[in-house]
Amino acid sequence: MMKTLLEKCLCLGWIVALVCGCSEEVKVAKRTSGFDEFVPRYNEYIKKWLIEQREATLKELTKTEQEMAKTEGAAQEVLNRKIAQLKREQEKWDYRLERGDYIRFGTPDEIPGDLVWEDGMEHQEIGDPRSKKGGTFNTNILTFPPTIRPFGDNSNNGFRGSLYDEIDMPLVSLHPKSMEMIPSIAKQWALSKDGRTVYFRLNEKATYSDGVEVKARDYLYGSYLRISDDIVNPFAKQYWRESLAGFVAYDDQTLSISIPEPQVYAPAMVGSLTPSAPHFYQDYGPDYSERYQWKFPPTTGAYEVLEKDIVKGVSVTQTRVKNWWAKDNKYYKYRFNPDRIRHTVVRDESKAFELFRAGQVDMAYLTRPMSWYERSEMEPVYKGYIERYTFYNQYPSIPWGLYLNVSKPLLDDKNVRIGIQHAMNWQKVIDVIHRGDYNRLNAFFAGYLLYSDPTIRARPYSITKARKAFADAGFTTEGRDGILMNAAGQKLSISLTYRQNPTFDQMLAILREEAKACGFDLRLDPNEATLDYRKVMQKQHEMTFTAWSITPPTPDYYQYIHSSNARDERGNIKQQTNNIFSWGREDTDVLTEGARNARTEEEMREYCLKLQHIVHDEAIFVPAYNVDFLRVGSWRWVKWPDSEETRFCPPVISDPMEVHVLWIDDEVKKETMEAMRKGKVFPEVNLIFDDYREIPKVDDAEAVEQDNAEIQPVDPQSLSPEKKEVGDE
Repeated sequence: MMKTLLEKCLCLGWIVALVCGCSEEVKVAKRTSGFDEFVPRYNEYIKKWLIEQREATLKELTKTEQEMAKTEGAAQEVLNRKIAQLKREQEKWDYRLERGDYIRFGTPDEIPGDLVWEDGMEHQEIGDPRSKKGGTFNTNILTFPPTIRPFGDNSNNGFRGSLYDEIDMPLVSLHPKSMEMIPSIAKQWALSKDGRTVYFRLNEKATYSDGVEVKARDYLYGSYLRISDDIVNPFAKQYWRESLAGFVAYDDQTLSISIPEPQVYAPAMVGSLTPSAPHFYQDYGPDYSERYQWKFPPTTGAYEVLEKDIVKGVSVTQTRVKNWWAKDNKYYKYRFNPDRIRHTVVRDESKAFELFRAGQVDMAYLTRPMSWYERSEMEPVYKGYIERYTFYNQYPSIPWGLYLNVSKPLLDDKNVRIGIQHAMNWQKVIDVIHRGDYNRLNAFFAGYLLYSDPTIRARPYSITKARKAFADAGFTTEGRDGILMNAAGQKLSISLTYRQNPTFDQMLAILREEAKACGFDLRLDPNEATLDYRKVMQKQHEMTFTAWSITPPTPDYYQYIHSSNARDERGNIKQQTNNIFSWGREDTDVLTEGARNARTEEEMREYCLKLQHIVHDEAIFVPAYNVDFLRVGSWRWVKWPDSEETRFCPPVISDPMEVHVLWIDDEVKKETMEAMRKGKVFPEVNLIFDDYREIPKVDDAEAVEQDNAEIQPVDPQSLSPEKKEVGDE
């Protein structure tokens, strides 16, 4: 009785203290998220930081100009380039200081009247007009997620994409076929004349899944949530501070986001941000991670996760939002079709396939040769109950390979790293495990048509070259077990951390055996997926076999090799960043900053190609394999597009699930179940969709394979002079 009364009183924000017969009312302060207090504090912090950066740049500029006065000859050209770069930095700091507060609320009359607004409505629809709404799509996941929060501790897990990245609607999106901008929450956008500010007009119909209207303020609020000190999120803090120059909300439907310098693809870059619902995060604070651990926030996308649909350790189910605000919009009306998507945890891949065979899972990925040539050769396929598809895509190469942590002993020696490159027999893995269907990946961030160099070739497996490189590192004596040692008796032995599954086990076992012939002991360190991720994020690995998700149209080297993501101010290894190489060097810092702030496609290409060569030259990444197609099997009630707009699915995708164009036909499901009971069969279906298949044409001269010649490190001052800026015309 007392507990019930207390709970009711707390809901009203006050309690009645019954002490010694006294009935004095004691008001309890209502908890707030702290946003209003944060804004002026953060604005002051950014202003102070900008002044410090400007002063440091001016100091370095003065010093360089003084050196210039004493220098003659070729050295002057180097200093000239450095001076030009420092002046560009100075201009950037000046601009940011002049624009005022980082986060502020303005008025509509501040919006320039000469903006050219775009709406992106000229592109093809996505999906198939024949698609139907309804049904449940059953799929499986290997592990239960450590949290369902969209940000904060452990949120960047493998299930995040299914919950948020593929569902939440950003301001604008890139069309998955044309790669041109299309509207999402913003119905229009415009770029300022100086190329530094993007203006957005929100769709007035946009709401969260709980019916609350999306407002411009929610983007400023969402930024606060990700950069406050109440969570550990170093990448977000750095990105918002360095890559974004500020936010302005002019009214409920209009906002702008500024960047420090004009950039190619600026509207798409800043337009990728999503809003956060202030009413949901009203209890945000230092206990955010625990308080919101299993709370799904209101979403602007098609699917939400209800509290009853989180069965810990067992499954997570997404439910299609009732009266979803974008259900009739041009680029969304044929997508997000099933009413429910049920993700069931099946930790064993063999068991997962058996559930697929039994019809309890609706779709299986069959790209692995064993799945395609052996597992899928089964009665449900022969009888037409399960249909098979091969789809060629145009997505840049996912960087599968070995990531070497150069902060670890042995791996800080370039000769050791080069030796490892030659000691990894990836071609044998491709031929034996992948039946020759895959291709050898040649470089980190390969496959970006404008921003990759097709002449770079991965170092081939070579016992002779591997042993020579190891000898150059001092490993010249072979022990009784065949493993090389140096003069101090140290063995050439390094561990390889990876997410354990049968295919990876087989692949890496081949690498281990082939490495022995090179005198190299490759110790395998298999881990459960969550533990593997945590170990790598804490930079406890020596080498790891993995692949990071990538997003067209440009590669992002900054988060992977910039020194600010490798070590902190005290020189300690920085955890929870994507620089799992722990790599940091002045020239790559200059180049990654240049690529991040490139103003033209030509400038972006120059930086990216130099960075790609450095990653190859320094041998910090061992390329594994590349796959330019996807193979799936699905029960015949799972329908895929085959229309003028979309053949199977759009081409610029890495996974056919990420664009949500399939649908469930419940009538076909009933028909199939009845046919199975009666022994009726359907024609076998094995379709190939190669409409989007592209074989890059490379000049014969450019295609000549390099003899693994080492590329000289790039001088940070050797970059080309300033190019024409966005907005000059």
